[in-house]
Amino acid sequence: MDNIVESLNNAYQDFVAAAANVLEAKEIAGAQKTTATDAALENFKQKWELFRVACDQAEEFVESVKQRIGSECLVDEATGSPAGKSGQSTGLPPISAVRLEQMSKAVRWLVIELQHGSGSAAVSANSHPSAPFDARFTEDATQ
Repeated sequence: MDNIVESLNNAYQDFVAAAANVLEAKEIAGAQKTTATDAALENFKQKWELFRVACDQAEEFVESVKQRIGSECLVDEATGSPAGKSGQSTGLPPISAVRLEQMSKAVRWLVIELQHGSGSAAVSANSHPSAPFDARFTEDATQ
C-alpha cells in the first residue's frame, strides 16, 4: 500500500510541477505560441496521463481491499467467527464456510441458468433431492 501511495504522490507532484512549467512558459512567451510553450504543454499532458494511471491503480487497489474485507466479513458472520461479532447477534445459527461456498455456487449456477433463459433451473435444481447439496453443480466444473 505504501508503494501505491508513494507512486500516487510522486505522480501528483510531477503533474503540479508540469502545470507550473506551463504557466511559467506562457508568462515568458507572452501571448505568443513558442516551442517552449508547446514543449511545456506536451510535458503537462504526459504528466496528466501518468497521474491518471496512478489514480486508476490506487482505485483498483482500494476496490480489491474492499472486496477482500467484505468477503472476510461475510465468512466471519456466516461461520460465527468471534472476529465477525461486534456484540450483536443476528439470531441465525452459524454455518460452515464449506456450506457458504456451496450456497454461493448454487446462486451462481441459478444466475447462469436464468441468463441463458433456459427456465430449467427449478427443474434441474430439484432433480436429485436425495443427493448431497454440492452434487447439483456439475456446471461449475465446466466453467
